[in-house]
Amino acid sequence: MRGFQLTAFKLAAIVAFGGFIFGLDAALISGTVRFITAEFTLSDLQVGTVVSAPGFGVIFALMVTGRICDAYGRKAALVIIASLYLLSAIGSVLAPNFEWLVAARFLGGLAFTSLSLASMYIGEIAPPDMRGKLVSMNQITTVVGLSAAYFANYLILRASNADAAWVAALGIDQYTWRWMLGVEVIPALIWLMMLLWIPESPRWLVMKGRLDDARQVMGRLLPQAQIEPQIQEIQESAAASPTGSFRQQVAEIFKPRLRTAFWVGLVIAIAQPITGINAIMFYAPTVFEQVGIGTDAAFLQAVVVGVVSVMFTILALLLIDRLGRRPLVLFGLAWGGLSLFLCSWAFSHAVYELTPASLQALAGANLDIANLQALVGTAFADDVSFKQAMYQALGEATARANEAVLIQEAIQIDGTLVLLGIMCFIASFNLSIGPVMWVLFSEIFPTHVRGIAIPFFALIVSTVSYFVQQFFPWQLNNMGATEIFLFYAACISGCLVLLYFLLPETKNKSIEEIEAALVRA
Repeated sequence: MRGFQLTAFKLAAIVAFGGFIFGLDAALISGTVRFITAEFTLSDLQVGTVVSAPGFGVIFALMVTGRICDAYGRKAALVIIASLYLLSAIGSVLAPNFEWLVAARFLGGLAFTSLSLASMYIGEIAPPDMRGKLVSMNQITTVVGLSAAYFANYLILRASNADAAWVAALGIDQYTWRWMLGVEVIPALIWLMMLLWIPESPRWLVMKGRLDDARQVMGRLLPQAQIEPQIQEIQESAAASPTGSFRQQVAEIFKPRLRTAFWVGLVIAIAQPITGINAIMFYAPTVFEQVGIGTDAAFLQAVVVGVVSVMFTILALLLIDRLGRRPLVLFGLAWGGLSLFLCSWAFSHAVYELTPASLQALAGANLDIANLQALVGTAFADDVSFKQAMYQALGEATARANEAVLIQEAIQIDGTLVLLGIMCFIASFNLSIGPVMWVLFSEIFPTHVRGIAIPFFALIVSTVSYFVQQFFPWQLNNMGATEIFLFYAACISGCLVLLYFLLPETKNKSIEEIEAALVRA
């Protein structure tokens, strides 16, 4: 690796570390759901509000992110984002009530634009032949963050159940969920400090007429002979259409000349979250509890999800500039859709029935089994009817607090099939549309609107993602696992068909070459 390539790699690694913070923020909450539900006596929709608060916050942030990064630069926007992550993590740990926790997580959501801005920055400093790999680092650090969060949650849960003096001294047994959320604080501080050392995007400097500064930065990223031609290409690209005001730039996205890029961006932006990935990743232990493996095993299974995510994201990194963006996306969506259909089929054949042996096991869980005697021998065909029966027999608060063990003792299902389906879905997502979406966002939009276009389409991603996160607990208890997995499988299938006809190949092309192919004169 030559010197300028190594510099590009180092800068991309620093900026992509924000993906690690995002992954922590997104997944740490998954381990706290049971604890905060019990402590604050939350309903399904309130649980969804806590988990989805960042997804709601990012909707507002994305409305102004483009303006900030175009007016003040990519670097300044990234520093602001890192500060918000840090404040949100501290606020979440100290939250005394439901409202405070939602507000702190909403604040963190204002920082979720880190993914789109990191993709923009990396795409603008990366050599064309390295862009796919370097932008995909954003996805790798994200899944590493997710994996680290699941692992941290599992270790903290195990520690909270240990009868050790140091556990009580640190309050891990009493403040388990606060320790889980506190894991984010130190990494967020480290990222903030590292961002102070990165240079500004050379493309942004050229757009602002700061050519000497741009040449200085490009001197670290490109061979000397390529600097002036690169500056000229950026200037010609910017001159192809008027930059205008913020409103004019937003309007530019909808003009016929950008129609191809618009439709590709729109479908990709909807397809990524509508797969249901955030429902599984943000509620991982809850999802695995539905299979009947119990709370401890569910947390451990979530760790496996993180490991699978990392493995297949690395594989995507190795393949994205060899096979191309289009093959990975189409294959991954097809594989993911089949995986979720498999999960839906397995849950559709599940039976929920309490037996005398089940009651004895539940008595050991400190439940009053007398209220369950009348249900012994009654077979329920789905999880929704079973949960409703438990609510009536035990009271909703008690049944919800003990849902994992109740399902574990009653369910008869091919759990291996479900776990295999979920793992295959996680693998397919991280091999394809997970990392490729951000690569495409960094490539398909002209320079003069990229600062507006990427946050705009990231806003669509975040809006769809917010609704997925907000309503998943309600869907789980009212639609059931069978219908949820079937719904997401159908969504993936529809997106696959659309992208088969729309998605172009962009590998090994400069941003200006891609622009020439996608933008009409």
